[in-house]
Amino acid sequence: QVQLVESGGGLVQAGGSLRLSCAASGRTFSSSATGWFCQAPGKEREFVATISWSGGNTYYADSVKGRFTISRDNAKNTMYLQMNSLKPEDTAVYSCATRRRRYGSVSIYSSNYDDWGQGTQVTVSS
Repeated sequence: QVQLVESGGGLVQAGGSLRLSCAASGRTFSSSATGWFCQAPGKEREFVATISWSGGNTYYADSVKGRFTISRDNAKNTMYLQMNSLKPEDTAVYSCATRRRRYGSVSIYSSNYDDWGQGTQVTVSS
């Protein structure tokens, strides 16, 4: 089992930037696909971005494409989400997740992820 801890959330004005981090403990993180999801009040959890274990394959939700960048540093057991040109509709709790299947493919479906962090709040004011 992998334990995940997010950080970097906060309050920012529209057009601003934030960088989220997801620190993982456990030996399997570097060989697992990982992703970011968000959930706004009263809404379902939504896919944001995913990255392969090697970092060579990434995929984004249409709503964040061109504004957000997912990356990872396996030597540090950490994944990142650089969020630029933030909009009020990006306001949500952002959670990172990882798949236990080693060298598995990326996925946009939350049901394919096994371990989750507690989440970090991102609030974008207009």
